[in-house]
Amino acid sequence: MSDDIRSRTFDFKSAGGALEARFASKFTIAPGVRDHHGHDEGWHAPARPDGVLFAATTEDVVDAVRICARFGVPVIAYGTGSAMEGSVNAVQGGLTIDLSGMNAVVAVNATDMDCTVEAGCTRSMLNSFLRDIGLNFPVDPGADATLGGMAATRASGTMTVKYGSMRDNVIGLEVVLADGTVVRTGGRARKSSSGYDLTKLFVGSEGTLGIITQLTLRLHPIPEHVLALRAVFENTGAAVDFVVLLMQMGYPVARAEFMDERALEAVCKYEKLEYELRPTIFLEFHSSVTPLEDTRQAIQELLEHCGVDAVHFAEDAEQRAEIWKARHNAAHAEPLLRPGAKAMVTDVCVPLSRLADCITETQRDLAETGLCAPIVGHIGDGNFHLAILIDPESQSEIEEAERLHAKLVDRAVGFGGTVSGEHGIGLGKRQYLEGEHGSGLTVMKTIKRALDPRDIMNPGKIFLPAPIGFEDRGPIDDTPE
Repeated sequence: MSDDIRSRTFDFKSAGGALEARFASKFTIAPGVRDHHGHDEGWHAPARPDGVLFAATTEDVVDAVRICARFGVPVIAYGTGSAMEGSVNAVQGGLTIDLSGMNAVVAVNATDMDCTVEAGCTRSMLNSFLRDIGLNFPVDPGADATLGGMAATRASGTMTVKYGSMRDNVIGLEVVLADGTVVRTGGRARKSSSGYDLTKLFVGSEGTLGIITQLTLRLHPIPEHVLALRAVFENTGAAVDFVVLLMQMGYPVARAEFMDERALEAVCKYEKLEYELRPTIFLEFHSSVTPLEDTRQAIQELLEHCGVDAVHFAEDAEQRAEIWKARHNAAHAEPLLRPGAKAMVTDVCVPLSRLADCITETQRDLAETGLCAPIVGHIGDGNFHLAILIDPESQSEIEEAERLHAKLVDRAVGFGGTVSGEHGIGLGKRQYLEGEHGSGLTVMKTIKRALDPRDIMNPGKIFLPAPIGFEDRGPIDDTPE
């Protein structure tokens, strides 16, 4: 962490006094609260903020940011803490703004199939609100994350193959900038050619350009017809190749998930299931127009053509729920393979044509290292994850895992892919960003300097360690001349 902490010239004591005067009990410096807000679910070392504010309105965020800007205090946005790359860790201290209390569904426009929510509203909250009108928000990263956090990390998940990621489903934002200015991007029109696409700029910015306080989201009809199945293959290559063929043939795939033998072993222990411990594909098809019986027959024939060992169709909603519960609980189950170990979780994304090669070559690397790392993936869009189980007290294991991680990232980029399909950059992947983006990274730094010249918005994230050219933080002399 030491390379992230520059000379901290900001005055949190004075800022804290101003915050306490403005917010009273909404602001706290209690050690337990600060500890809770100093980490996410990833493996990175915790770093707690100097104080925490529980915001209730956009005005709260505006006033807090203005106070922090006056004293040069870092500001970190926090939702549920379900991220994986240390994006909420306060590596330079400062104020964490907890947005979980800003969880209202502001408006639903059923005819236009869109809605506006506050940033602290979670995916399950929104879908519970929508249930009776036949619409839903399908972006499903597994965790019940806040929608503001999902936008900030450009989240995706199991439904991306049909419905897209947050990038595709956020159509407008309200954002508080580093000086407290509120900007509203996008609108409710289905398309626009008006100016720069500022919405896309903030989606995926991980709180380094501003704090998202409201979102306008695209909604989708709840499908009338759903077909789900679990298909077991002899090897990983055959399983992945089947999904690639399925995508090329245009079937209405909503989810296409992969789990290798180690991941299945963990889930079976966790859920007390008796699944075959071989490479497995979980599939779901959606249709709101026609039943899927013809699709079922065609998929059965295609599976047999591709050498499936066993196929298990989910015949009702309960069986479908079992399939997806097993997949979503993989992250919780994986530590059972090595009690006491810490999971170094990472992800990459590659073109579908290189997916089988990328996974099988990574499995060969794992065999050579002797490390245990279950593999799961949203393979309908070329994204897969490793959970490298390491002894946190073993420096040699940590170094071996980091070498494996670097090799995985280099391979993905070499295959035309990306260092992260959905986890984001945060602290964990900053060193790989230039290898993927080249001179594009300079453009990103230029944007960061323009919007946050004193580097107070989630500093130390995305860039290594801080972009050259930032002014030193310190109190602003706002005494009238």
